[in-house]
Amino acid sequence: MVITCSDTRTEATDASGAVIMNALKERGHTVAAYHVVKDEPAAIRKLVKAGAKNAYIQAIIVNGGTGISRRDSTFEAIDALLEKRLEGFGEIFRYLSYQEIGSAAIMSRAVAGVFHHTVVFSIPGSEKAVRLAMDKLILNELGHIVREMGK
Repeated sequence: MVITCSDTRTEATDASGAVIMNALKERGHTVAAYHVVKDEPAAIRKLVKAGAKNAYIQAIIVNGGTGISRRDSTFEAIDALLEKRLEGFGEIFRYLSYQEIGSAAIMSRAVAGVFHHTVVFSIPGSEKAVRLAMDKLILNELGHIVREMGK
């Protein structure tokens, strides 16, 4: 499942969501669901909970809303749901971001973990950040993590 959290994007203008879905499909994964939702915690949590209940959805990748602006609340929505955190994901993502963009990487609140036997990744919404997360981290470990979940 791919979820884009944005107050301005639509399915037609969601380039980052398209990058995620294309990368998944190129690696043989199926995208069972795709949504664009406003950066509203209740709406985000509702989609993640529905995805985790769906037997066909083994992973959820959320993009957008991980910054520190007043409207960025995706981190809070996702972090509150996680039962187990993959602390290394956010740490390594910020390290890799630092190598590309410098100290501004500290403003990223990328996070990953497990909710009801479903892995959830929450990454920034910029295309560059999406490509970094997908190419360097998520695609390399997604199959392994899903197998560990046994869903």
